[in-house]
Amino acid sequence: MSENFGSRAFHNAKLQKKKKQAEALLPGAIAAYQRGEYGEAKMLCRRILRDRPDHFDALHLLGVLELDGPRVDDAEKFLQRAVKVQPRSAEAHSNLGLAWAKLKRFEEARKCQETAIALNPNSPTALTNLGNVLMRLRRYELAVEAHERAIRLKPDYADAYNNRGMALLLLGRHATADASFDRALSLQPRHLAALVGKAMVSMCLRHLDAAQRALDVASAINPHVPEALVHRGRLKMVLGKFDEAEAEFDAALAIDPALESAWESKAHHGLLTTKIAQAVHACHKVLESNPDSEVAIGFLGSCHAAQGDMATALQLFDRALVLRPDFDDVMLKKIFVMDYLEDADFAAHQAVRREWWDRIGSKLPRRELRPSGLDPEKRIVVGYVSSDFRAHSAALAFIPILRHHDHQKFEIIAYSSSHLRDSTTDQCQALVDVWVDASGLSDDELADRIQRDHVDVLVDLSGHSAGNRLAVFARKPAPIQVSACGSVTGTGLPTMDYLLADPVFVPETVRHLFAEQVHDLPCAITIDAVPSVQPTELPMLRNGFVTFGIFNRTEKISDGALSVWSTILQQIPHSRIVVKNGSLGDSFLRNILLGRFVAYGIEAERVTCLGSTPHAEHLAEFANIDISLDPFPQNGGVSTWESLQMGVPVVSQLGHSACSRAGGAIVKAVGLDDWVAEDDNGYIAITRKYAGLPAELRALRAGLPARVAGSDAGNNERYTRRVEDGYRQFWRSYCAVQR
Repeated sequence: MSENFGSRAFHNAKLQKKKKQAEALLPGAIAAYQRGEYGEAKMLCRRILRDRPDHFDALHLLGVLELDGPRVDDAEKFLQRAVKVQPRSAEAHSNLGLAWAKLKRFEEARKCQETAIALNPNSPTALTNLGNVLMRLRRYELAVEAHERAIRLKPDYADAYNNRGMALLLLGRHATADASFDRALSLQPRHLAALVGKAMVSMCLRHLDAAQRALDVASAINPHVPEALVHRGRLKMVLGKFDEAEAEFDAALAIDPALESAWESKAHHGLLTTKIAQAVHACHKVLESNPDSEVAIGFLGSCHAAQGDMATALQLFDRALVLRPDFDDVMLKKIFVMDYLEDADFAAHQAVRREWWDRIGSKLPRRELRPSGLDPEKRIVVGYVSSDFRAHSAALAFIPILRHHDHQKFEIIAYSSSHLRDSTTDQCQALVDVWVDASGLSDDELADRIQRDHVDVLVDLSGHSAGNRLAVFARKPAPIQVSACGSVTGTGLPTMDYLLADPVFVPETVRHLFAEQVHDLPCAITIDAVPSVQPTELPMLRNGFVTFGIFNRTEKISDGALSVWSTILQQIPHSRIVVKNGSLGDSFLRNILLGRFVAYGIEAERVTCLGSTPHAEHLAEFANIDISLDPFPQNGGVSTWESLQMGVPVVSQLGHSACSRAGGAIVKAVGLDDWVAEDDNGYIAITRKYAGLPAELRALRAGLPARVAGSDAGNNERYTRRVEDGYRQFWRSYCAVQR
């Protein structure tokens, strides 16, 4: 009995000694932590835990120390142990929630923060931590509420103001987000996250100078903040400085190799610079750690689209939209891909455009119009909105209209929405009465400017193509709104009044599907006349074989078109095919395309791939083409016109959507009806017929440029008068209704 008592006494004494040693070490650990000597603090905490494995303060501090490093798994384990030792510690639960959040286990993180708040309802830290988790769970309104509760408890809490700003930014409430970041900075002027937040708001509003200023301040405080580097890179991408942008992303990844936003930006950069393999790799780097990144899923969809795999691209876009239903960029890409699907018809195309309206456009505030000056014969103010007043294929379609407008009857205003300028920009600016640099105007600011300019007819030149300002048209800042020239496949916007098209492009039988009223021109689009076309000899006469040309984006080369072209090559001995597009400068895409031809039984030696060249050289390349082949279901537009202007006829096929009838509409508009097929067999038959008629093909080549220039569709001045007749008709109808 006495021996047992003595043993217990010895054991208790030993425990008391260890306790005293632990208590002696703890202040040193805390002091080291406060001095930023984290290695020393960790060492002292581990010494405490060797003797006292359940020492709460050492477990808690060590967990907090590991939170800021790469070993978040260890942080979670220490904090789990701390919570077991003291289950009523609100601070420990909150820090455990931070560990779960870093491990992207957001539901567990939410539960931890809610437990912390239940234990201490007046903890502003736990409340703003909860708000951050709710943001990651896409519950943005609840996130704002949590941050505001934290602010009410601690009105000088800079982090809570910053976090609230981020939640408001994700809700698209830019003004209140900016004010929240400003409040954070008034309390803590060197708050880096708030400076980055202000830059993000400014970029959303297109205020690039303000974004640059905020990032410059952040860089002056600390030039090695990875998120700031990422946003500097994104800003440079908008400005077309792609090499500098990539350097910023790489610098961010050198600091934080797992930074999601940096890999997303690398993916975007790869897509914009046609480095598809790089983009695919970057997408997978994001998805390895965050399988639900809607941004990476969307970019991966674009990578598949660039390779011609439209079905997979569409699946990925739909997956991204499940995660974020109002993701404007992905909706734009979905519309783009739908135009390339072989079985998608007018109904499917208009349905996906209405989907954009339902998800995004209908949520935007409508403007109140105050009609004035309702004179049906007055000088009409026409405003053109585009991001393509520069060296872009879309500019080729609207420059001839700008050049031939009657300025006595129409005042022409151009709203240019691109930060990029070149000689084409200067040309466009010289052709209009008023030039507005709208690149730095938010959607509301641009709508304000349009209303101040008293625009009567506002014309969208982009449709759902990249850089569009359809969010402005959704606000309805002008009494008459028209879709024309750039991507005339319909917008799906009830606020868009008219669509300029033609009877082949949009047949009467399907016009009820469109949101717009269709107004017919000689052809949906025209392009600038080629200054002087030097006649070229028919290549087959010197080569001894037929050369076919496809001068279109590689995304347009569908399996159906490839199958038909391969059949043509097989049926016409020794014939060859030239595919020319800027994307073919990327060996990854070039090899994929050649592999697709080989899979259809065509030797790679019979396929020539050409990349981007200056425009004059691009046109000169038609001298080596006997017959151009229009892709389908997504036809050529500008490329079809250019081929015809250069004397090279185009075989086309009419499909069941606007984009699959564009080529046929152009070819018919210049009188080559017998070059337009109704199906695959007809397409093959036309090609074989003319490939066997070199004399007839030679004569057609010689006379085709003059025929194109003399047509109503190809004569730019006559075409512009028809466009103006439409504007006058629209204005007269509007005046009649308003009176």
